[in-house]
Amino acid sequence: MIKKYCSITAIIFAACAFLGLPAFAETKIVSKPTTNAAAKRYTIEQFMATTGISGASFNADEKQILFSSNESGIFNVYSIAAAGGAPTPMTKSTTDSTYAVSYFYDDDRILFTRDKGGDENNHVFVRELDGTEKDLTPGDKLKANFAGWRGDGTAFYINTNERDAKFFDVYKYDAKTYVRTMLFKNESAGVLNANPAAISRDERWIALNKPNTTSDGDIYLYDATTKQTKHITPHKGSVAFSAATFDPASKKLFFMSNETGEFLSARTYDLATGAIKEHEKADWDVVTTYFSQDGRYRVTGINEDGSVSIRVVNSADEKPVAMPKLPGGEIRGLTFGKSGARMAFYVNGDRSPNNLFVHDFATKKTTQLTQSLSKDIDTNELVEAEVVRFKSFDGTVIPSIYYKPKGASASNKVPALVWVHGGPGGQTMRGYSAQIQYLVNHGYAVLGINNRGSSGYGKTFFTADDRKHGREPLWDCVEAKTFLASLGYIDPERIGIIGGSYGGYMTLAALAFRPEAFKVGVNIFGVSNWIRTLESIPPYWEAQRKALYDEIGDPVRDKEFLIATSPLFHAKEIRAPLMVIQGANDPRVIKPESDDIVEAVKKNNVPVEYVVFPDEGHGFSKKKNQMESSRRILEFLDKYLAPTNKKT
Repeated sequence: MIKKYCSITAIIFAACAFLGLPAFAETKIVSKPTTNAAAKRYTIEQFMATTGISGASFNADEKQILFSSNESGIFNVYSIAAAGGAPTPMTKSTTDSTYAVSYFYDDDRILFTRDKGGDENNHVFVRELDGTEKDLTPGDKLKANFAGWRGDGTAFYINTNERDAKFFDVYKYDAKTYVRTMLFKNESAGVLNANPAAISRDERWIALNKPNTTSDGDIYLYDATTKQTKHITPHKGSVAFSAATFDPASKKLFFMSNETGEFLSARTYDLATGAIKEHEKADWDVVTTYFSQDGRYRVTGINEDGSVSIRVVNSADEKPVAMPKLPGGEIRGLTFGKSGARMAFYVNGDRSPNNLFVHDFATKKTTQLTQSLSKDIDTNELVEAEVVRFKSFDGTVIPSIYYKPKGASASNKVPALVWVHGGPGGQTMRGYSAQIQYLVNHGYAVLGINNRGSSGYGKTFFTADDRKHGREPLWDCVEAKTFLASLGYIDPERIGIIGGSYGGYMTLAALAFRPEAFKVGVNIFGVSNWIRTLESIPPYWEAQRKALYDEIGDPVRDKEFLIATSPLFHAKEIRAPLMVIQGANDPRVIKPESDDIVEAVKKNNVPVEYVVFPDEGHGFSKKKNQMESSRRILEFLDKYLAPTNKKT
């Protein structure tokens, strides 16, 4: 389960006819149509030969870039020359996924983070120049997050919940000695249920985000000089407020809000006068904004109909900066070197995973540093996604991301899957997914539904699922089946449902509450018993506990309602073959959620397959497990969903 309040500002994962009404297709094609020729089939080993990469940080002289890669089969930290060349491993973990954070400002020491087996109790480490590693946040059962650098690079900040598992304090670490001092203690401010979000470059101000519900939040401002905290977003009604960053001069706080409309816009709060102004808006959610290290540039991310649009401006005059024109995907994860002369970024497309690029502003030269896709795979054999829309049972328009397999036609009907994102409140977006492309490559149409309650389509749509889980959002998913069947090349008798986290819950809910709808279900670490999940959420989610209870239900006061909407208590209704996949160390949806639903459904004498990974948590980060999971899913679908004459 993913915290819905986060999905309001993250760029960060459809529906049917409860009443039996027809769906009306309102389809927007944003890519080239697929051909009638069947695709060349690739094995999961070939797909997993693709390298996953993320993150970017320049070193002091801007000649090296730090990033994360799973080239070894597990995520580790690598460095690559900005001029190009082979990456060099900086960490060599074989057991726990390790992710790059940053180079130091003045030398080639690095910061990185890792947890243990996916337990999400991340620690922050330093790798010294001699290669030795040191845990800067030692201790058991604590979670630590890197919170940024001091403006001059002499110190950095880390948030940890070591003092109280429920709340995060802010510590300042000296960049040379690692001696730390507490900058903010999360108790005296009077807003315990708040999370540190941004620190000003002059170190005077700390912005705190306080969620009230999943669609309503506030910002508090802590003054480190006076030790006072001020509520800066008093408002009426349900309005999202979320701090983003301070300007380089430490005079303004940039934040996001949908106070004056359906979508989030970027606004500023003047730290001296308290004046609030709208700074940047779009016809979609403005989900992030931040400044380059030297303060010269400001970057904005906009969630445009399931795609990411990046804008870069000169911070002094707000004039747009010309961005490189690159085919085959969207720019993501943009960062700058200390001088502002270079920027690194990723390009990600439906048929191409993240590739790292570097751009030199002086020469206007753009260099591709990585080639992530497996050399065995021809991108022409993969498919572009389409943005499609259809009307649900009550007329609500449901946006979705659709993948049509090559060779599908009225004379060659294919099976299909309704793919439900995590959340509540996530969003299925365009971009490369090895698992989806693998399924589509093997003949399955996939509809990544953004059922009501998904983020990215306005606050009315976002709140439309509150206290309705297992009902209207589920009916959207059933109506998605009607939409797929209307396309003419989907076999209406061979449509299944699949999802992870909240999407796993929706899969179980579909099989339990609408057992006639789907042929099969694949539940990937999904909630089966809301009462247990809400009672067992990690302690560091304390700031979001009330918001989750408000949206989903209170496990004490709303016990009967949660029993009525939890598939475990209705497992006797499940008749379709079910696959369940779970990480043993999952702190969000704990393993008993899957254990119990598997045991209950087996009593129905229906096929149940259960896969548990002992070294994973909420999401699988190791290639061997990703490979096994994807292989087992395809084998399950081929057995219970695909036509008997399916070609392999």
